[in-house]
Amino acid sequence: MADLHDEPHTLPEVGELDGEAQAAPFSPYAPLTAEEAAEVSEAVRAAHEPESTPLERARALLAAHPVADGYSGLPSALRHLPCYDLQLGESAVDTDVPRLRRGNVGALLWSLHLPEGLVADRAVGATLEQLDLARSVIAAHPEGLRLARSAGQIIDARNCGRVAVVLGPATAAALDDSLGVLRVLHSLGLRVLTLTGTSWAGGEAGLTRFGEEVVREMNRLGVLADLSGACDLTVGRVLTLSKTPVLCTRSAARALRPHPANLSDELLAGLGEARGLCLVPLTAEQTGPGLRDVADHLDHVRAIAGPACVGLSGLYDSGAAHPQGLADASGYPHLIAELLRRGWPETDIALLTWGNVQRVLRTADFTARAAQDRREPSTVRIAELDG
Repeated sequence: MADLHDEPHTLPEVGELDGEAQAAPFSPYAPLTAEEAAEVSEAVRAAHEPESTPLERARALLAAHPVADGYSGLPSALRHLPCYDLQLGESAVDTDVPRLRRGNVGALLWSLHLPEGLVADRAVGATLEQLDLARSVIAAHPEGLRLARSAGQIIDARNCGRVAVVLGPATAAALDDSLGVLRVLHSLGLRVLTLTGTSWAGGEAGLTRFGEEVVREMNRLGVLADLSGACDLTVGRVLTLSKTPVLCTRSAARALRPHPANLSDELLAGLGEARGLCLVPLTAEQTGPGLRDVADHLDHVRAIAGPACVGLSGLYDSGAAHPQGLADASGYPHLIAELLRRGWPETDIALLTWGNVQRVLRTADFTARAAQDRREPSTVRIAELDG
């Protein structure tokens, strides 16, 4: 079968905050023929007719602005399966290509998080194994998935009919307190690192001096900081220090549902001021038992931090229980339909699903290029700064 990326469609990026042109309606799953493109255009036109249902409008919007899902546990879930086929469908997991297509998912962040309790040297090896597995899975499903290292490559994957896969977040313990290991992981495709669970980022005192150096080196490389689960002092210090917007890959509103990974209104406001991104998880534990509970959190984060600060994380295949109506990756159109019923403007939904993640990744790429012109790779060791 001919590779679909031989003749990519050239489209501008969508959901921009800086006023760039919006792309024409486009399916993120397969290159469109002229007839299919006409059908999508007609669907978008029809979605604005008075008789269109919210679900029809949601599907039309997602055809142009697909979901960039901020956290998928699929690599860990697949490790326990003797065989699987994500292209045709796999009932043993929450995520496969057919359900991604039904859910209008255009990009995924694949978690490389590890079981708790691994010592540092084992964490490095286990993370490399996770990276190897993730890359092998992508290579085994070339008609559905494509590895992406930048915002531009996500657009390329989408235009070629593939779901883009960004590697990360990984646990900070995987660095073994070494900036050299960080650079190696980045060279293998890692783009997000969770700043918890280490002596330099996980304590109640917040970031240490070495932790600050890690953040600077992450900025230089273009690795995004994930602050979900970090203590409030660490979150506040990273927001001040980082030149790149930060992520909270699985954080909802603490005011609506107390949870260690959820954010207070004060932190949400600070995240919005720093142009970071709160990716609200679709889990019963953090957001509530129903789809409307998730929508309540999205409403709250948008109101406190602003529409440019809110995104989505399915947390599928992570072992979490999901709200009713959002059992797997195919449920996103129903969530978007609920937001339309609540009066969300289409521009804000385009940012929620696609534009905000693109903006953060683009900013990380730009900041890294600028930093590499000014700063050499850091070789400092933890003992030199933290004693």
